[in-house]
Amino acid sequence: MQVIQFVNNFPRFRFFNKGIISNWLVKIAKTEGKTISNIQYIFCSDAEILEINKSFLKHNYFTDIITFDYSQNHGLEAEIYVSIETVRSNAVLFHVKPTEELNRVIIHGLLHIIGYNDKMQQDVEIMRKKENECLGQLNNMILDQGKTVSRGTKA
Repeated sequence: MQVIQFVNNFPRFRFFNKGIISNWLVKIAKTEGKTISNIQYIFCSDAEILEINKSFLKHNYFTDIITFDYSQNHGLEAEIYVSIETVRSNAVLFHVKPTEELNRVIIHGLLHIIGYNDKMQQDVEIMRKKENECLGQLNNMILDQGKTVSRGTKA
């Protein structure tokens, strides 16, 4: 059974489209020859992600995402912490909508547990290309759902 959970620990944040995002993540994993066993996305504050970064990774800086990969064989299992505050500030920095930046971070975490890395420049380029492909698929899924809803309301 595939389980994707979205846990909101950030009070001034509402996460929408859980069903579409879950279906998208399952589709991406399947395309990569993987299945999702259990993934938790935990939306949190900068303070919480900084504490996790210090405690577990011995890093003393803010980040948008920290991924704890517990995967075995083909079943993907992970806890993925996402700082909503950093996502919002990065959206401003990169001149994108906060939801677009959040979706990029969400897929970035999944791609890490699938096996993509971003330590070296060539890996960063591969990761960005894959993120963009995946975001395009999500946009198509959202458009397709809108068409279905529109057709359903006209009939």
